[in-house]
Amino acid sequence: MTTSESPAHSPPERVSWHLILRHDLPASLVVFLIAIPLSLGIAAASGAPLIAGLVAAVVGGVVAGTFGGSPLQVSGPAAGLTVVVAGLVAEFGWAATAAITCAAGVLQILLGITRIGRLALSLSPAVVHGMLAGIGITIAVQQLHVVLGGRAQSSLIANLAGLPAQLVAHHPGAVLVGVLTVLLLLLWPRLPKARIVPAPLVAVVVVTAVAAVFKVDVTRVELPNAPLQELIVPVLPDGGAVKIATAVLTVALVASVESLLSAVAVDKLHRGRRSNLDRELIGQGMANAVSGALGGMPVTGVIVRSSTNVAAGARTRASAVMHGVWIAVFVLAAGAMLELIPMAALAGVLLVTGLRLVQLAHIRTLLRHDELLVYVVTAAGVAVLGLAEGVLAGLALALARVLFRLARATVTATEEDGVWVVRIHGTLVFVGVASLVRTLRTIPVGVPVRVELQVDHLDHAAYEAIEDWRRGHLARGGSVELNRAAFRAALHGESARPRWLHPWQHGQLVLEPDQRISMLDGIREFEASADPIRPMLAKLAADGQRPTQLFITCADSRIVPNLITTTGPGDQFCVRNVGNLVPPYGSTSTSVAATIEYAVEVLGVASIVVCGHSHCGAAAAALDGVPDEGSALKNWLRHLEASVRRSAHVPDIADPVTGVKLSAADKLSVTNVAVQLENLRSFDCVQRAENEGRLELVGLWFDIGAAAARLVLDREPYLVRADEELATATTPADS
Repeated sequence: MTTSESPAHSPPERVSWHLILRHDLPASLVVFLIAIPLSLGIAAASGAPLIAGLVAAVVGGVVAGTFGGSPLQVSGPAAGLTVVVAGLVAEFGWAATAAITCAAGVLQILLGITRIGRLALSLSPAVVHGMLAGIGITIAVQQLHVVLGGRAQSSLIANLAGLPAQLVAHHPGAVLVGVLTVLLLLLWPRLPKARIVPAPLVAVVVVTAVAAVFKVDVTRVELPNAPLQELIVPVLPDGGAVKIATAVLTVALVASVESLLSAVAVDKLHRGRRSNLDRELIGQGMANAVSGALGGMPVTGVIVRSSTNVAAGARTRASAVMHGVWIAVFVLAAGAMLELIPMAALAGVLLVTGLRLVQLAHIRTLLRHDELLVYVVTAAGVAVLGLAEGVLAGLALALARVLFRLARATVTATEEDGVWVVRIHGTLVFVGVASLVRTLRTIPVGVPVRVELQVDHLDHAAYEAIEDWRRGHLARGGSVELNRAAFRAALHGESARPRWLHPWQHGQLVLEPDQRISMLDGIREFEASADPIRPMLAKLAADGQRPTQLFITCADSRIVPNLITTTGPGDQFCVRNVGNLVPPYGSTSTSVAATIEYAVEVLGVASIVVCGHSHCGAAAAALDGVPDEGSALKNWLRHLEASVRRSAHVPDIADPVTGVKLSAADKLSVTNVAVQLENLRSFDCVQRAENEGRLELVGLWFDIGAAAARLVLDREPYLVRADEELATATTPADS
């Protein structure tokens, strides 16, 4: 999971008016329509004035959206705080509750300054996806009642229990509106070039117009008659200091946890800029301080509005900010228009959004990694018990599974062709020593033994048990073949599993005098440990290849494409050559041209990535010159000449995070990626697929020493952070 950065090191976000007008503006209107009934409903359920919910929605959008660290999260009053707020209102009154909210916001700001927010990144993906699924199921069942013309209950159990009665009730108007909304949401994205306008916005506008023209009898949105006159000024609460402090701490902690969980979950729904959780906590604190001061409800990041924001196509934080502005403007100046919207139409949008939070792709992935149980427990806990309780249940199960695996090791001893083979798998610590010793004692005296270690870690107790047995077996006339390097590596916490993430030489901690490093040793190790991936490779062999990307990179041995892109077998179609070059269409390099045409026209890849890197030998050679005029390398590097000429006119390039100026060779390497992106567009198949929206071109530059990936634009500033919005870097219309 991507780590958050401190506010001091976060570069300013570039404003792209093209993205805002095309994506964020329509998305903000969708979220605005959803936010108003949700805010009013949460305020009513909490015992707060209705205007307090709208104030929290406006402040959450504008303040948290502007100063928070999660670009696509939408903040406002949340159902998770309903019970807490209702208790505070009953004990202190609303005016004092507003003051408590303001104080809780100040406490959140202090928590954000101490950088405690990044702890949320430790959550297991199974827990996060389970939380989303639980919330999605709850929303879907809840809003199904509204689609059917009824009222949603407070819990999933109550909603399920009341569903049969709701089904037999007669609310034809609401059912018609709800079903029409759902159909529009499903069919609109299938129309050619219709995605430029979000389906939820189309559905709500069309259904509202139909309901108004045909005078359909349905429940509609209700707003306060005189919003500003209902504002309540906060007052200091009466009561003991301990009571007040407990109330402030409760609101701050619950609001913080819900906001951070929501931010982490929203990051799972899109591939743009990741959340800075410490900054998000500060932004949430500022929003609560302002909301409380204006007499509003507590503010948190909320997954319902946030997931709707992502689904509607938002790209930047401008969507969240604008949604808050729309609420203020329409409630104050155009409330009558909003009161035409049927509640069943908004429920239909939420119903589809909730169902989409339960993704089969996530379930299949977690099933392959044996984490489906954590997902199911978290989802069920969130749906039945509540957000905090469900997440805690999922975390407890995930932790128990980790502890179980840490104490689990498989030890077998079998005779194979006159040699006893001892295989040790898993994690071998002191609790498994007794089982280990029992197995070793079954081996006859004086026989040859080979010990195969495939362990993540073994502690000193296990190390001594194996050493004591080895010495005793040798003393009794036997022989023991043991990989001492793997033995010591496991003892020092280094994985003795296949060394796919570091060079073979790194695993040879201690070399015997007659030991030689051979590729055959690596092949033998793969053969001995490939059982876990054989079913997956067998399926790929049967299904054929369907890669999602073509990855064009340098032949440099330090570049590992699957490691950089976190992809596995079957995901990536790869081309490697000296200098990651794409000679223009019609050049003599038919091999690269054939690969591009095959990837685009036959395999139908969705993206082409050109990846350069630091300390590139080809770039250095192009600058220094290759001595042998007639060499194949000299002829190949002629394709770099256009990049050399362009690099000479490019200003100095600095790393967007560290600010360190790149060397001349690295500047050429970055510029070369931009030139190769242009060369790709000389291919008709690439240009056609890109214009039709079936293909995106991505420039990437990998700093080997820093293990950091940066995106490359085909224009200044050339180099940007890898977590920038991809559309900013790859859409030709932005050039």
